Order: sequence, then structure tokens, then C-alpha cells
Amino acid sequence: MPARGWCKGQGGEERVSRAERLAAASIGLGCLVLGLKAAAWWLTRSAALYSDALETTVNVAASALALAALRFAARPADANHPYGHAKAEFFAAVIEGVLIVVAALLIFRQAEIAFLAPHRLGPLPVGMALNAAATVLNAGWSWWLLRAGRALRSPALTADGRHLLADVVTSVGILAGLGLVALTGLRLLDPALAAATGVYVLWSGIATISASVGGLMDAAPEPAVVQRIRELVAENAAGALEAHDLRTRHAGRLTFLEFHLVVPGAMSVADSHAICDRIEAALKREMDHLMITIHVEPEAKAKQHGVPVV
Repeated sequence: MPARGWCKGQGGEERVSRAERLAAASIGLGCLVLGLKAAAWWLTRSAALYSDALETTVNVAASALALAALRFAARPADANHPYGHAKAEFFAAVIEGVLIVVAALLIFRQAEIAFLAPHRLGPLPVGMALNAAATVLNAGWSWWLLRAGRALRSPALTADGRHLLADVVTSVGILAGLGLVALTGLRLLDPALAAATGVYVLWSGIATISASVGGLMDAAPEPAVVQRIRELVAENAAGALEAHDLRTRHAGRLTFLEFHLVVPGAMSVADSHAICDRIEAALKREMDHLMITIHVEPEAKAKQHGVPVV
């Protein structure tokens, strides 16, 4: 059973194509959800519903960013980018996080205005019904995006799914709060809900930026993935003595792996190359988009603390 984070099956081009289709669908669905939420705010003039509609505006912009990043990341390596363009997805996710933070600041401003000058709200039941319909659409789509983002190892789709999920959570809270406003008639609950939404949106933006910066800083894959790599190297390096200085990093869908393979000093180049080929084949059977660099060294370079060969 492959470790979590490993992929088998579909080819690279099919994955990119599917990711692009999902990102394009997010734009269309986001526009529909935005229309529903904007109508809810327009009817009610609720600061809380305004904050929800504003967050959805960021959703649409983020989906467009994700689509652009996926298309750019799919470009093959060239002279200026010999390792490819996969990190474009991380840049898109960082920009999305910044947009979320800006939306939070705008929400705080609207909450302040509504708090200083409370006004009578429009027909809340109609506005809440429109917002609830939009929330149901967002909930289903965020679940699908997160699932696809993990399967396709796409930072852009995953960031988009997380943002939509944050939108769902805030929408549910807003609807619950507006229900209290309708029951109690306390107008100040409306800007209070908007401010609370702003806090959650701000946290979501900071979390998105933090997760994406890890990719830009060449963070390693999950420990289970690294452990599986070590196991496969050990199981398929018969004839070698050890593997040491194993290093990995993620760049979008790509995973870069580098290590030193120690072989007997008298072993021929052809034999040591055959061991490398066997290790690479075993690794790539379980993991797509894997870029492997193996440095072959004589036994005098053994460190006695690397991966022992089975």
C-alpha cells in the first residue's frame, strides 16, 4: 500500500488537464455563488452578508489565479527553468492568501461602519435563503476540490478548496447569527457577526500563506513518504553497501530526491548504473513526477549511518 501522498495510475498530462478543468469549474461555480450572496446582501443590506459576499469575490479571483498557475506550472522545463515551472502553484497560493487578508481588512471596515451607524435590515428570510443555497453549493465543491487537490498533489487546488471550506464555515456562522437577529431584533449583532467573520477570514489567509511558503522554501514531503523512499532504496539496492545523505523536497506536483549510493570500489560503472536503474524503477512505480539524482561513491565514502541495503 503506497504511503499517503504517493500517486499511482494516471499520467502527468491527464493530471494537469483534470486540475485545469477543476480550476475552470471553480470560476463558474464561484460566479454563481457570488451572484446569490450579492443578491442576499443587496436585499438585506446586512454587514454580515456583505462580508460573506466579499469573501466569495476573493474565491472567484483565487480560482482564476489557480487556473493560471496550473497552466503555467504545466509548461515543460526550458533553458531558463531547467527544473520546470511547478512552483508557480505556490506563488498563486501565496497571492490567494494575501487576497484573503485584504478581504478581512475590508470586512472589518464594513463592520465598523455598521456598528457606528446601525440601520434597519431588509427581508432577512429571503436573504438567508439565498445565502444558504450558495453555502450548500460551496460545501459540496470545497469537499471535491480538497479531495482532488490531494490526489493530484496540486497546491493551487488545495488552497482553493481550503478557502472555500473557510467560506462555508463563516457562512454557517453568519446564518446562525442572522437567525438570532431576526428573533431578537438586536441590530448590533449584525456588525458583530461581520467582525467575527473578519477574524476567521484573516486567520484563513495567514494559514494559506504559511502553508504555501513551506513549498517555496523546499519543505520535505510527509515523514511517511520519506520513510517509504528509504524502504524502497534499501530493498532494491542489492550489490551496493549503503545509501546516505538522502534529501527530498516538493515543488508543486514534482518531488525531488537526491542521495549518495556507496558501492564496492572494484564494481564496474555498468554494474553500479544497473543498481541505480533498479532503484529508480522501483521508486517511480509508486510515485509519479519523481526527479531522482543518485551520486555513486566508492566504499571509502561510507558513513555507516545511512540507509542499510537489504
